[in-house]
Amino acid sequence: MTATIGVITFPGTLDDVDAIRAVRNGGAEPKPLWHADEDLTGVDAVIVPGGFSYGDYLRSGAIAAMAPMMRTVVDAANKGMPVLGICNGFQILTEAGLLPGALTRNEGLHFHCVDTYLEVANTETAWTNEFTSGSKILVPAKHGEGRFQADQATIDELEAEGRVVFRYTDNFNGSINSIAGVTSKNRRVVGVMPHPEHAVDTLTGPSTDGLGLIRSALNEISKIGA
Repeated sequence: MTATIGVITFPGTLDDVDAIRAVRNGGAEPKPLWHADEDLTGVDAVIVPGGFSYGDYLRSGAIAAMAPMMRTVVDAANKGMPVLGICNGFQILTEAGLLPGALTRNEGLHFHCVDTYLEVANTETAWTNEFTSGSKILVPAKHGEGRFQADQATIDELEAEGRVVFRYTDNFNGSINSIAGVTSKNRRVVGVMPHPEHAVDTLTGPSTDGLGLIRSALNEISKIGA
């Protein structure tokens, strides 16, 4: 039976269709989820995609984090469901309390749209087990508020527990310790600021490196169902 991965759409979401395409290209069945609903409809994992949910009003991700669907996702994640947040989705996961830290205005206060290499720092998560530690993946990045910040105690904890998942090789936004992605304590929830869903086909992206995240999730789902 084909694994299903839900992709949530909020008002203002831009990259839900791209995430659905990435799920399909990666070998899973995508299932659209609506922010105002509460039923996950039996999906095996969830992607919270990028964009500008609610126009980034108040604070990026803050309003979306209170959506009915996110309350359900938080409950499911706490029970072990794999959840991936990409860009605005990463911001939403921090606002919802599933991941630590915050994503603040880029260094220099500029919006950046670049292809960037990320170093894979942790291959023991639900979304990175297909990669080799230390390998580099080429994915697009497009954000104005992607500078990862946290208090020193949180940074020390993330580093000591190996919960930094991706690091920038160029750190164009000034994130602490070049952090581009982190994971939860149980390694099932991952947030990444650049866009792996835009790197699933060389016709439209710089590489197919993003497919590794979907295939990793499929590995994790198969273990859960075993």
